Amino acid sequence: MLDQTPVQAQIDASRGDRLRVLVVGAGVAGLTTAQLLRRRGLHPVLIERAGPDAPSGYMLGLMPLVDPVLKALGVVEEYVAASVYMDRYRIRGRHGALINRYSLGGLFDVYGDYRGISRGELMRVLASRGGTVSHRSTVTALERRGRAVTAVVDTGEAAVEAEFDAVIVADGLHSATRGLVLRPEQVTAYDTGWGGWVVWTDADDDTDLGEELWGAGSFVGTYPVKDLIGTIICCSNEHRAAGLEAFVAELRADIPEAGPRIDRVLTEAVDGRETYFWSLTDCRSDDWSVGRIGLVGDAAAGFLPTAGIGAGMAMESAWVLAEHLADCDADGVEAALAGYERTQRPRVEAAQTNSRQLAKLLFNESGTAAAVRDLATRFIPLTTALRPIRKLLEDRPAGLSRAR
Repeated sequence: MLDQTPVQAQIDASRGDRLRVLVVGAGVAGLTTAQLLRRRGLHPVLIERAGPDAPSGYMLGLMPLVDPVLKALGVVEEYVAASVYMDRYRIRGRHGALINRYSLGGLFDVYGDYRGISRGELMRVLASRGGTVSHRSTVTALERRGRAVTAVVDTGEAAVEAEFDAVIVADGLHSATRGLVLRPEQVTAYDTGWGGWVVWTDADDDTDLGEELWGAGSFVGTYPVKDLIGTIICCSNEHRAAGLEAFVAELRADIPEAGPRIDRVLTEAVDGRETYFWSLTDCRSDDWSVGRIGLVGDAAAGFLPTAGIGAGMAMESAWVLAEHLADCDADGVEAALAGYERTQRPRVEAAQTNSRQLAKLLFNESGTAAAVRDLATRFIPLTTALRPIRKLLEDRPAGLSRAR
C-alpha cells in the first residue's frame, strides 16, 4: 500500500534521480505512471488533492489491454484475486425482453481475460507493491525555468516549491492542473445530456454476466465485481430533478418485466443505500505535451463509460508514457513526451470516438428509434459492434506484449 508522506520528503527522495518527476493525481492513470517509474528505479513525487478516505467510486470492466501493464507492475496475481472473469453479456430491449446475448470470452480470450473489478480494488492492486503519496496536495503554479519546471504545491499547511525535469498531469476529467498548461479553448467537452445513479447491489450466482436494459428514455447496466454488482441507472438530465425513486417508479411502469436481475437491482437501488449521480460527459485536450509537462488519463482524454474501455486506455497510456520517460535523461524529456503523444493520442481518441458513438445508440428517448435499435441489435454480431476495440488489441504499441 502507499505510505502517506510529506511532499518535501518525497522531493528529497527524488533529488538523486537522473530524472526528477512530479505526478499530479493518484487516480488510475497517475498511480499507474508513478508505480511503473518506481519499478524502473525512479522516485517520482506523487500528489493527490483528495484525502486518503475519499470515495473509491464505480465499477470497471477491464479488457486485456491492461494485462501487459499489470505484468510490468508485477501485480497480475493480485488483480486476478480482486476481480471476476466476465464471459456473458445480455441485452434487454425497450420492453424488457431479451434481444441478444453474447460470449465475451469467445471474443477476447485470444488476447486475455475480460474482468470486472471495482475502482477501489483496482487502486489497491496498483498500490500493492508500495510507494509514497502526499494527499490533500495541489499544484498552484507551474513555471518553465531553463531546463526544468518549477512547481508550487499547496499542502494545506504550506506552499512547497521545487524543480522537476518532468511534470505529469493526471488529476482527472476536471483537472485543475491542466488549466495551468492549456487555455480553456484547448479542451473540448462532449455532453450526452444524460447521467446515471451508481449504486452497489448484492451479488448473484451469475458472477460472469453483464446485463443491460436498453429502454426508451432509460438505461440500466449491471456489472459484476468481486462479491457485488455495480449498477448504473441512467436517464436524461431533465429527469434527474425528480430523483432516483421517482425515476425507478416511472421505469417500472414503462417496463414492468425487465428480468430477475434488473428487477432486483431496481428494488435494491431505492432501499436507502448510498448512491451518487454520474453526469455522462467526457473531454478531449488539443495537446498532451507542452514542453516538459505531459497529460495522461482523463486529463488528456476523458471517457464515457459506454465502451468500458476508459480505465484500460488510461493504464495503457500510463505504460507508454512511463516507458518513454524511463529511457531518457533530463535533456530528452521534451522529445520523450512528444513521442508518447504521437504514439498514444490517435489510439485513445479513436476509442473515445467509439464510446461517443455507442452513447448515441444507448441514450435516446424516442420510442421509434428504440424500436429500430432493438431490431438491429437482434442481428448485429458482437464482433461487429466491438471491431474498433479488437483493432486496439491487435495494434498495441510496440513493446506491449501479451500477458500470457
